[in-house]
Amino acid sequence: MKQKVIISISLLLLLIVIFLMGKDFFSNKNKNQNNPYEYKLDNLKHIDPKLIAYNEVKQIKPDMEDPLAIDIDHNDQFYVTGKNKVIIYNSDGNQISSFNIDSTAYAICVNNKGDILLSILDHIEIRNNEGKVKAVWEAFNKNSVITSIATTEKSVFVADAGNKIVYHYNLNGELINEIGKKDTIKGIPGFIIPSPYFDLLIGIHGKLWVVNPGRHAFENYDFEGNLISSWERTSMQIEGFSGCCNPSNIAMLSDGSFVTSEKGLERVKIHLPSGDLKSVVAGPESFVEGTKGLDLAVDSKDRIYVLDPVRKLIRIFEKK
Repeated sequence: MKQKVIISISLLLLLIVIFLMGKDFFSNKNKNQNNPYEYKLDNLKHIDPKLIAYNEVKQIKPDMEDPLAIDIDHNDQFYVTGKNKVIIYNSDGNQISSFNIDSTAYAICVNNKGDILLSILDHIEIRNNEGKVKAVWEAFNKNSVITSIATTEKSVFVADAGNKIVYHYNLNGELINEIGKKDTIKGIPGFIIPSPYFDLLIGIHGKLWVVNPGRHAFENYDFEGNLISSWERTSMQIEGFSGCCNPSNIAMLSDGSFVTSEKGLERVKIHLPSGDLKSVVAGPESFVEGTKGLDLAVDSKDRIYVLDPVRKLIRIFEKK
């Protein structure tokens, strides 16, 4: 009899323990359905006002359907292109001329002779400022997606996101060499380009700088294709770049600092030549969420021009 009582009490205690464990499990499960490890992107959109060193001083709305790219010449005239059109403005922001093109230009570069080089997806067209075609360079191959063009007195550099390479041409469109192909012996990591954002520029002292967006890196090459130096900043915080491929676009100030724009977290920032963050031009609150392809240009006064393709504006920023 005593043994039956002990067994009954033991079973009762076991049932109570099981009940309490189940209650605790299900109550905790329902209490918080959110993933405690889920990263809150909204937390990164706030920028310390002390970091913002620029004011937006002017907006210009180009008379074209889809503005996509901008460049500035040595006279501070700026050129805007996109779908079926090129518009030229003087340094005060007044339109002085325009001409139509029969396609969409995704990149633009004005050389020191005033020639306008346009990326028409897979090939380059060269026009004068009246729109007359001076030359058409054939596509390198069917995979070419040209996203950026930069020139010197003797060379043209073309960023091809489709083939993940930079082409170095002479002024006649003849290929001199390829730059950035992976080479472990030379210490060249190779470009990682998950989406068609692949920018380059000729900086001060005639240096070629190329963004390696999948690595959040900047790479400096000589014209023979040797990697001279590089820096990278991978971080979700304001000091670096995140996502699949950032920065999406770059320009350079007169002191060699980089102006950068990002997608995912829509930001325009200034990074020192070393790569360290210097200041912020505009944060996510300045752009429509989801904005991509904030093309950049800098004039002789270090004013920063941001082409906003969603709001279809040229937005000009000056240092405070």
